[in-house]
Amino acid sequence: MELRDAIDQITTIRSQLAATEHLKSLRAIPVALSGVLAIVAAVVQMVWLEAPLDYPRRYLMLWCGAAIISGILAGVVVARRTLRCPGELSAANAWLAVRQFAPSLAVGAIVTWFIVDKLPHLLWVLPGLWQLLFGLGNLAAHRLLPAPAFFIGVTFVATGTCCLWFGEAALDPWAMGLPFAAGQLALAAILWWHHERPGTTRSLHAEGTR
Repeated sequence: MELRDAIDQITTIRSQLAATEHLKSLRAIPVALSGVLAIVAAVVQMVWLEAPLDYPRRYLMLWCGAAIISGILAGVVVARRTLRCPGELSAANAWLAVRQFAPSLAVGAIVTWFIVDKLPHLLWVLPGLWQLLFGLGNLAAHRLLPAPAFFIGVTFVATGTCCLWFGEAALDPWAMGLPFAAGQLALAAILWWHHERPGTTRSLHAEGTR
């Protein structure tokens, strides 16, 4: 029992240390690319999908596709840099970020499936809900990011609330494109300033070889 208690204490301490460290394996480029993808998706919707309510599955495929690509890009970068890091704290930090953000993603997937499959006439609810849940995920994980990232989460909650207020007008492509583009590009700038700009990289030598 003493050995198990000791292991539990070590695990707890490691989690607490991870919670006080920034997720330095998340880089600015994949986050910025997700913002660019939001703009691309909005343009594609303008050209390809003028009436989302008539084709809810196309709308879902477009925006969920952009989200999945963005998630894969960020996940690959985080995993690659975490595996190259010699310490275990970076891995614990990355896993903590996943656990904090995952509930919002899971709820978003469930709500999305239900609305598209059962209540497609309420498709206009999704842009607001997506932004609200994405903002909650950012707020849940904000301690792992530079302090200004907190306001990115607050902004997504605000834009999501506005989208719900807009009603069917929330299906306008830029109701999704602008908030995600602005939010992700702003977060990329924050990550670059705190972790990657000249003068900060020297203090991050423990990250390993690029």
